[in-house]
Amino acid sequence: MRLTFLGAAETVTGSKYLLETATTRVLIDCGMFQGYKWLRRRNWQPLPLGINHVDGVVLTHAHLDHSGFLPVLYREGYRGRVFTHAATAGLCGLLWPDSGKIQEEDAKFYQRHKLSKHQNPEPLYDEATAEAALTLLEPVEFHQPFSIGDIQFSLRPAGHILGAASIIAEADGVRIGFSGDVGRPNDILMMPPEPLPELDVLLLEATYGDRRHDPEDPWQQLTDVVNETASSGGVLLIPSFAVGRAQLLQHMLITLMQQKKIPRMPIFLDSPMAINASELYQQFHQYHRLTAEQCYAAAAGVEYTRHVEDSKQIAQQTGPHIIIAGSGMATGGRILHHFKHWLGDHRATVLFSGHQAGGTRGAKMVQGVERIKLHGEWLPVKARIRQLNGLSGHADYSEIGDWLKASKLPPQLQIFLVHGEPDSLEAMSDYLKQETPFDINVADYMGVQHFKR
Repeated sequence: MRLTFLGAAETVTGSKYLLETATTRVLIDCGMFQGYKWLRRRNWQPLPLGINHVDGVVLTHAHLDHSGFLPVLYREGYRGRVFTHAATAGLCGLLWPDSGKIQEEDAKFYQRHKLSKHQNPEPLYDEATAEAALTLLEPVEFHQPFSIGDIQFSLRPAGHILGAASIIAEADGVRIGFSGDVGRPNDILMMPPEPLPELDVLLLEATYGDRRHDPEDPWQQLTDVVNETASSGGVLLIPSFAVGRAQLLQHMLITLMQQKKIPRMPIFLDSPMAINASELYQQFHQYHRLTAEQCYAAAAGVEYTRHVEDSKQIAQQTGPHIIIAGSGMATGGRILHHFKHWLGDHRATVLFSGHQAGGTRGAKMVQGVERIKLHGEWLPVKARIRQLNGLSGHADYSEIGDWLKASKLPPQLQIFLVHGEPDSLEAMSDYLKQETPFDINVADYMGVQHFKR
C-alpha cells in the first residue's frame, strides 16, 4: 500500500490522506485547511493527485477540518460514495451547508466593500453545493465491515464528538489505523475511545502532544461562576461551539440546578445549529454517556431560540439568566449581539469554555483587553471574563499514551504523528519514544510512504 499525507501533516488542520493499492484509491478524511491565511490558501490550490477521481472516501468525523472539503470534491465532479458513521452524516448535514452559506455571505461582503483583490470574489463552495454533496454520504455502523475496491474497512468509536471514529484499513496483508481525533477517557459527555486492534501502521493525532489538561474540576468551576454572577444580579454569557460543547453545557447547567448547587434561572440556547445538533445528540444518545431521559431533561430545561426575532426578545429578559450562543471564540454569531447589550455591565460575566485561538475576540478578552471592536464600534469590557477549563474533547499526550497501552499493538508498530503543530509533534514524539517500544515518525506534508508485508 501507498500512503500520501495531503493534510494535517506538520499542522493541525486539513486532514486528508490518500491510500492506494495497485487497483484502488481511497481518501481518508477530506478536511478544509483553517486558521492562518497561508494554510487557507491550500484550499484554493488545484486538487492534489486527482483526488476527485478516487474510488471512495471515508470520514473519521464531522468537524470541518476533517470533512468540510468534501463539497469541493463534489464541485469538481466526484460522485462516489462517502462512508462514515450515521451520526457523523447527521452532523455533516448541519456543518457543510452552514459553511457554504457563511462563505457566500463573506464573498458578498468582500465584494460590496471592495476588500478583495479579486473583482468578483467567490466562495470556496456555496450552500447549494454543500447540500448536494450530502447525497454522497453512506452511513455505516461501528464495527460494520465494508470494502472499497480491494481495501477492507471498519470504524471504531473514538469518543471526541458524536459519531467520531478511528478508521481501520486493510489490504495487501497490511493493516493501517487512522486515529482521527481521539477523545478523553473520562469525558463528561462522550464515551472513552475504544482500544485499537493489532496494527502495522498508525496515523496518530498530536493536538495536545505538548500539554496536559487542567486537573481542576469543571463542575466546580461552572458552579462558582454561575453563583458569582447570580449573586450580583447579572447575566451569564457563554460563547459556545455548536457541536459538542453546547450540548455538554446544557447538561451540566441543568444537572447543577437539579442538585440545587446553583439557583434555577432561565437558560437560552441562542444558536439554530446548536439546537439542531442537540436534537441529533438526543437521537443518537446510545453513542454517548447521557441517557435519553438526561437528553430530554436538558432540552426541557433550556429555551431554544431558533429565529432572529426570538433572539432579540432575550434582551427583554430581566434578572439573572444564562445565554449560550455561537461562536465559541466570539468571531461571529449571535453572541456578538448579546455582547453589545451586556459587555458594559459590571454585573455580567462572559464565560469562555474552550480554546481561544490567537487573534480572536475571545483570546483578546481572556488576555484582559479593556475594549473590543464589534461591528465597527469599540465596546468597553466591564463584564467579568472567566474561563472554564477541562472540557476539551481531545485526549492529551498522557491520555493517548494510556490508550495505546490498552490497545493490542505489536512492538514493531510504525506510528506517524499527524494533526499537530510543530511543538506538539516534537513533544509527542519525544514522549512516545520514551514510553513505548514503537517506531515513531512525524509525517511530512505531501510525504509518501509505502507499506508491504
